Amino acid sequence: MKVAHETKGSERALLVGVAWKRAPRLPGLPAGQPERESLAELAELARSAGAEITSTVFQLRDSADPATLVGRGKLDEIRAEATARNAPLIIFDRNLSPVQQRNIENATACRVIDRTQLILDIFARHARSREGQLQVELAQLDYLMPRLTGRGTEMSRLGGKSGAGGGGGAGGGTGRIGVRGPGEKKLETDRRRIRERVRKIQSQIEEVRKQRGLRREARQVVPLGTIALVGYTNAGKSTLFNALSRADVLVSPKMFATLDPVLVSDTVGFIRDLPKGLLTAFRATLEEVQEAALILHVSDVSNPHHTELDAEVDKILLELGVQDRARLCVFNKMDLLAPEERDTLSAAPKGSAGPMLVSARMGQGLDELLRGIDDALPVDPVVRLSLRLPLAEGRTLALVHALGRVLRSAVEDSHMSLEAEVPESVARKLRLAQFADRGTCRSSVT
Repeated sequence: MKVAHETKGSERALLVGVAWKRAPRLPGLPAGQPERESLAELAELARSAGAEITSTVFQLRDSADPATLVGRGKLDEIRAEATARNAPLIIFDRNLSPVQQRNIENATACRVIDRTQLILDIFARHARSREGQLQVELAQLDYLMPRLTGRGTEMSRLGGKSGAGGGGGAGGGTGRIGVRGPGEKKLETDRRRIRERVRKIQSQIEEVRKQRGLRREARQVVPLGTIALVGYTNAGKSTLFNALSRADVLVSPKMFATLDPVLVSDTVGFIRDLPKGLLTAFRATLEEVQEAALILHVSDVSNPHHTELDAEVDKILLELGVQDRARLCVFNKMDLLAPEERDTLSAAPKGSAGPMLVSARMGQGLDELLRGIDDALPVDPVVRLSLRLPLAEGRTLALVHALGRVLRSAVEDSHMSLEAEVPESVARKLRLAQFADRGTCRSSVT
């Protein structure tokens, strides 16, 4: 079965960017400028995948060529550049159709991948949890399915007709000897095997999600304020995560280095034009964002385009339905700013009224950030309850003692009567309302 291409370590690659002359753009911004910035981002992605960038080719054209995207003339230039640079891999900063990808490969005699395939390769390298690995494989199979074709000259001997007269399929008429039937059957076999694998993966993912839900329920009994770090890729989230929690999370300048969630959740770095299929593929991380009480939006303030990049993060948070969640903006990499820029930002309001200025690498501003996090986390009010619990509810009794303050307790037959102060979230998760004694349990705790 044909499999998706993977970039190998130190593989030499030529990058190709394409922009449209009539594309809408901001006033004063030259045509193709956003696409040139996207091509620079593609170079970082390719290096994260282990590629060595030999050169880049950029084209500004009126519209896409249906067969090759860039047109025959530009394709000849790309082939010559790849040959001169000894680059066996060509990476396009556009999503290619199966026909375009195949035509470009035939014309250049090089392997060709597009932006989505490169991102999938990076995700596959770094997925560590079971769900992350399953989601990556599912996304790869969805990408591969429409790209299944016959195997070039090997398949040309199978499943065709011979000039005029009769069908060439299995049981058909006058096809050439040795070419009837098997070609189409082999392709359909591959497709059937992929569909079966997709169904199996989907079933396994649902099972993993159920197990994750059970673990999350058990974890949420303890009233911990959960925090999710989000931000554009290379904003320094993992470095900040380590500085705050001292957890052993991979710190690397490589994009998408973190894929799996933890209690203080560090998420995959967002990028422009991230395909929706890839959002689904990383639900394991994004679910933690949806569950978080506070979102830390980490931004690389040293990047001159950080405002536009932050807007891309906001778009994904909107798709996740967490745009109204408590959020704290963190401007990271302050040590890379000029002194006058740092002074200007330092004079701005902090906390909910403005960004927190830190350098995770240098450890600057972390104390102030921790105070900001403490202020921004939603308050969990304490409620006073009179309860009557069966002694058989040993786990509930133990959690009330561990997580609350028991003011009075007495054993009466097979029950324990007690008066306690507990966080409202704990009372809700333990369903203490059903054990209320003499109607003293607050009606808001259900």
